[in-house]
Amino acid sequence: MTVKITRVGTTKDQLGESPCWDADAQALTWIDALPGTLWRLPLEAVQAERHQLPAPVGSIAPCRSAAVVVALRKSFARYDFATRRLEHLAGIPVDHPKVRFNDGKCDAAGNFLAGTMHIDRQAGEPVLGGLYRLRTDCRVEQLADDIGFANGPCFSPDGAVLYLADSLERIIWAYDYDPDGPLRNKRVFARTQAFDSGPDGATTDSQGFLWTVLTRAARLARYAPDGELDRVIELPVSYPTSICFGGPRLEHLYLTSISRSTRLEGTLAQDGGLFQLEGLPAAGRLPHHFGDC
Repeated sequence: MTVKITRVGTTKDQLGESPCWDADAQALTWIDALPGTLWRLPLEAVQAERHQLPAPVGSIAPCRSAAVVVALRKSFARYDFATRRLEHLAGIPVDHPKVRFNDGKCDAAGNFLAGTMHIDRQAGEPVLGGLYRLRTDCRVEQLADDIGFANGPCFSPDGAVLYLADSLERIIWAYDYDPDGPLRNKRVFARTQAFDSGPDGATTDSQGFLWTVLTRAARLARYAPDGELDRVIELPVSYPTSICFGGPRLEHLYLTSISRSTRLEGTLAQDGGLFQLEGLPAAGRLPHHFGDC
């Protein structure tokens, strides 16, 4: 099977992240995390709309209306594309210069899950932050406190399994998931040490396989539901970051990348670009939306 990879548009992000597809609007949104840029690209548009959020931004997910829910440094907010208005929703009780929100995703019940990263944590230093769940009534719950660098949250097709990576540990964890209860039965789903890279952004397809970005290996890996490695795809950027399925039939996979982050700097002209992958073995699934507060 041949996978075709094409650059989309001319945007060049420092740290492209958190692509998500709005099936209602037929539009792709993503962020440039460090400067706080929010991009929105309708399916038939030639140029992406540019919006500004308070920097840095951890992640976004589509709302049920023409908006996105946003994980900022240490709080959740809702951004309306039409009014360009940012509304504060809730905060977390962590105030540390080395801790901020990172990747996030919505569950089938409309809750938004987002994890933090504890940067420059010293040996033996306890993890601050973890994984948080913003409920549709804007209450915040802490689901985990032992994830130092959260990435790639996503769900099995039936919503009963949450996958969550700790990039520094180079492990993708799996949990039994209940949108109204705690996480249970934490176990190793996959290890990525063999690629000399931690797992980054991730998603699942219609067959229940998990796709994860291997940032430092410039590759994309697909894992079967039992954790067996299915295939690996080479990517045309120095440091890919995150992915989502999109398109009219969810047949495309969209990929963001780094040109220059706080730790990594690409050497290729196309680094920082947005890319579209075609010819994959399965389509994606409809993304979950955050329930309006």
